Amino acid sequence: MHKITKYILLSVLVLLLILIRFYEDVLFYDPYLTFFENDYLYIDSPRREVAKLVGFTTLRYVMNTIISLVILFLVFKDKSIIKFSIFIYGIAFIILMLFYLYFVINPKQEDYYLFFNIRRFLIQPIFLILLLPAFYYHKLKN
Repeated sequence: MHKITKYILLSVLVLLLILIRFYEDVLFYDPYLTFFENDYLYIDSPRREVAKLVGFTTLRYVMNTIISLVILFLVFKDKSIIKFSIFIYGIAFIILMLFYLYFVINPKQEDYYLFFNIRRFLIQPIFLILLLPAFYYHKLKN
């Protein structure tokens, strides 16, 4: 693959991640978007449909994960990195979703900040931001 093609594909994929973030209020059901924009430490948790919320959060995580995996593949062209990344994304999803469900079902004001950060890992491509430099550093060392 030519470098120009690779950079165009990477640009398109990053643009897709940006578009998911930009249109999050249109694409996904998430009453916590406006909740966390306000002074959430002092207000009650919003009304929510748990199954719908979990479904849309999962959809968003999967979309970000697929795009992130393609970015990692384009950058490193190493199937072992992709396999390891799939494992990391899968384990992280299970653990984060368990905590997420706990906080959605049992909202307490003292837990909002922790919930905010767990939710952030589920709805934003933070693992990509962590894995890119980690794999780059690993590649440099080998």
